[in-house]
Amino acid sequence: MTIPIIMHVNYCEQGQTIDEMCHKAVEWGYDGIEFRRVRNGINEEPEAYLDQIAAAVSRSGLKQVIFGSPGPNLTVSDAQAREKEIAQTVHFYRLASERFKLTVNNTMAGFLVDKSFGGSEYDKHGSAAATDEQWLYAVEGFKVLGDLAAELGFRFAFETHMNYIHDLPAPTKKLIDMIDKPAVGANLDFGNAVYFKKVPDLKESIDLLGDRLYYVHLKNSIGLGDGSRSAIGLADGEINHRHYLKLLKQAGYEGPICIEAPRQGDREWFAQADLAYLKRLLSDLQ
Repeated sequence: MTIPIIMHVNYCEQGQTIDEMCHKAVEWGYDGIEFRRVRNGINEEPEAYLDQIAAAVSRSGLKQVIFGSPGPNLTVSDAQAREKEIAQTVHFYRLASERFKLTVNNTMAGFLVDKSFGGSEYDKHGSAAATDEQWLYAVEGFKVLGDLAAELGFRFAFETHMNYIHDLPAPTKKLIDMIDKPAVGANLDFGNAVYFKKVPDLKESIDLLGDRLYYVHLKNSIGLGDGSRSAIGLADGEINHRHYLKLLKQAGYEGPICIEAPRQGDREWFAQADLAYLKRLLSDLQ
């Protein structure tokens, strides 16, 4: 499998500058970085943020730039607030498309939690908590954004992520079908799905998303005795990524694969170790 390997920016959010992130990613052997649409804890205009990335990409030779969270918050009932979220998203991606050749971007449609349940009861939040109106809000917003993506020549991919309408493969496919725009598809993050009480079948998930599977996130974890889970190295958790990549290959998937570091410690080391494992798997599958 010859595919772009993307480093999630969370491997380098321990004080590294944008320039350092790009140079390190290239040095380690990544093809690109998934940046956040807005940096955590930094108040800056999108033009200045994007210019910093563009300069660092030029200096480092990084091949691909992808953007991710936060997506527009489309779960609020205030129509003006939703319109503002969409307008800000449109503005950002128009600016980004002037600076980068975008192919696919990770996205979300707004945080959804039912406060009558515990925070880790993920099967009670997200798609299970969404009202009919909130489904329609997400559909209406991404019809607009789907047209934008088609105009600018890239695709949006909803990350299957707990506490969002698109938390699991089935509701994500439902949302994509309701939006009905070719430039809007899915980002399968099975590392999130394993946190649910009923974990979907991996092959069935890939088959369900089919040709609307535009992006993939990989990470790993292990179950603990109290029912919780702990993030761990890509090669060391319970998800068999060798099997996962075989299924992707069988399905004809050719999009980018992004690996993440949702764990504490020396994330720069994790970035190199996780990449070495992924590259070995991809080599074995040639």
